[in-house]
Amino acid sequence: MYVYFNFFPFPLGGSNFDGLRPNGKGLPVDQSSRGQDKPESLQPRQNKSKSEITGMVRSSTITVADKAHILSMQKFGLRDTIVKSHLVQKEEDYTYIQNFRFFVGTYNVNGQSPKECLRPWLSDGVQAPDVYCVGFQELDLSKEAFFFHDTPKEEEWFKAVSEGLHPDAKYAKVKLIRLVGIMLLLYVKQEHAAYVSEVEAETVGTGIMGRMGNKGGVAIRFQFHNTSICVVNSHLAAHIEEYERRNQDYKDICSRMQFCQLDPSRPPLTISKHDVILWLGDLNYRIEELDVEKVKKLIEEKDFQTLYAYDQLKIQVAAKTVFEGFTEGELTFQPTYKYDTGSDDWDTSEKCRAPAWCDRILWKGKNITQLSYQSHMALKTSDHKPVSSVFNIGVRVVNDELYRKTLEEIVRSLDKMENANIPSVSLSKREFCFQNVKYMQLKVESFTIHNGQVPCHFEFINKPDEESYCKQWLNANPSRGFLLPDSDIEIELELFVNKTTATKLNSGEDKIEDILVLHLDRGKDYFLSVSGNYLPSCFGSPIHTLCYMREPILDLPLETISELTLMPIQTGDDGSQLESPMEIPKELWMMVDYLYRNAVQQEDLFQQPGLRSEFEHVRDCLDTGMIDNLSASNHSVAEALLLFLESLPEPVICYSAYHNCLECSGNYTASKQVISTLPTFYKNVFHYLMAFLQELLKNSAKNHLDENILASIFGSLLLRNPAGHQKLDMTEKKKAQEFIHQFLCNPL
Repeated sequence: MYVYFNFFPFPLGGSNFDGLRPNGKGLPVDQSSRGQDKPESLQPRQNKSKSEITGMVRSSTITVADKAHILSMQKFGLRDTIVKSHLVQKEEDYTYIQNFRFFVGTYNVNGQSPKECLRPWLSDGVQAPDVYCVGFQELDLSKEAFFFHDTPKEEEWFKAVSEGLHPDAKYAKVKLIRLVGIMLLLYVKQEHAAYVSEVEAETVGTGIMGRMGNKGGVAIRFQFHNTSICVVNSHLAAHIEEYERRNQDYKDICSRMQFCQLDPSRPPLTISKHDVILWLGDLNYRIEELDVEKVKKLIEEKDFQTLYAYDQLKIQVAAKTVFEGFTEGELTFQPTYKYDTGSDDWDTSEKCRAPAWCDRILWKGKNITQLSYQSHMALKTSDHKPVSSVFNIGVRVVNDELYRKTLEEIVRSLDKMENANIPSVSLSKREFCFQNVKYMQLKVESFTIHNGQVPCHFEFINKPDEESYCKQWLNANPSRGFLLPDSDIEIELELFVNKTTATKLNSGEDKIEDILVLHLDRGKDYFLSVSGNYLPSCFGSPIHTLCYMREPILDLPLETISELTLMPIQTGDDGSQLESPMEIPKELWMMVDYLYRNAVQQEDLFQQPGLRSEFEHVRDCLDTGMIDNLSASNHSVAEALLLFLESLPEPVICYSAYHNCLECSGNYTASKQVISTLPTFYKNVFHYLMAFLQELLKNSAKNHLDENILASIFGSLLLRNPAGHQKLDMTEKKKAQEFIHQFLCNPL
């Protein structure tokens, strides 16, 4: 049975340390499906009577904030932080381990709506779980879901899951998070809801251009009693040969998935910073080196052990390229992919995919016992079979009396320290030089802060008249934190040049130079110097600038690059005396020519990501002019082309023409007139790209591209809102796509 559960906290009054209570009764929260929008009201509501609370549970209409929002106004001072740090160190003194039953399920539904009851998967033959973690992939395969993120199937599958939960218990939905077709649901038994706090949800897209949500991961983290838990649902890159891309997707999710903490002085939490990690999803690792018939024969003989030796995930884990430190149970069920929809028959389509264990569940942490790991053949909605695992997880539960005793001891000892000396630290390094920085290539330098005998907060602070503690291309990780006496922390300085910062580095308006100020609360400031050099790139260079660069950008003097980058956009239309320019940038021609010769029939072109290492190779070939050395997959070159267009400081359709384009969208004659007014080089590039895309459409039977897909992908790259930081509303986005669509369907 399922109900919404709205729980209001007890008043926080009294001691300053009430908010530090580790199992402080929190509230499960239900915000927007993508975890982005905050509830309208974040104010805690207190002193509700039991009858009022029960009424609200039944009404299922009120959304409340979680513990994070209740504590959002609380001051997190140094004293509080010291107390919390000591409580963490002494956790075993006031907690005990209690087992709770977790159900973890994953199901790739292949874009289908629910057609059958989910109880055979979610509740048949199992004791009512305390916690449900239910993940889906390919919830909706439509282009609308991919490009606009909206889908009615979210509600359909949410309802189907809620109705399929164990009938012997009542459950509260804690959180729902979705990224395009990847959705994760978290429920707890109603009686446990009061002990769930600090609920946060985040998404990471790893699809084309490193952010599209057709592939990637969603995660929910929360505190259950005194144990931190993170549940990740991921859908990694497809196709048997793309195991390196899957490895990269996994690493991207791990590095980019970050959760805000209650204490704003603390750095964000990553997946690895949790006591328990449950990772589920369509990981897409396949069976390699065996032909289809051999795989099917081993399955028929139920020789899963022999088959498992050829499993890509097993091989990659053994090589320590992914899921290091994670555990997976023994695979005693047949592969869960690929079946003919509506049956238990292996794929009979033209592609005849080899069976594989694509759908997996892994875990990491202490006090975890797997009770079952199985597939559910009874469900036939999809070309995948759902998978489930039930765990007993030992959670740290607080003994109230021991907790209070420990807290009092800490506060007493803290009182003796109140008059301690001013904090001071030593730094292992204060000067950092980043040599030969390249576009979109991360460089990292690290140093260690060693604390003296006084606990301290540290933070990188803004210099006078500056909006941030560092320049946009730099980041300190962590940028703030807390140190106990005689302790160390490693700080990483990460330098990454992207579309936002590349143009000014190309022009010389900015340089790899900065001073960071490390501030100690109640202590002194420390100064760190950052220097280095940036290797100019065609990425981030204007179209008209590149047209005047007949030589590779790295062969030109820095003064020439600066002069050409700062050149006004209309140059070339005004009889300029500069050297005769090219009609379009040679770098653009190199990429399009490569794709024209190698990829016009490539399936999923511009929809499947390439490899990061191959993008770096493409970039280097373009910037050095060594195009004959170009050796990369079609997908990597296609993604490089999209990243090139995205990096242009002035888009192909100039900002000045943006609103005119939207106004005449749907009127092809008027649209052509707007394009004719563009500066010559920009107009040339637009016609060149449209001619290439029309060539791709002539091969749609092979590459499966259509006008709508290409208009969706290129619309947001060629037509950009002049207020670049503003997110396009749906109407603008559709008009931009409609504008490009006209040029794909009609003679140029």
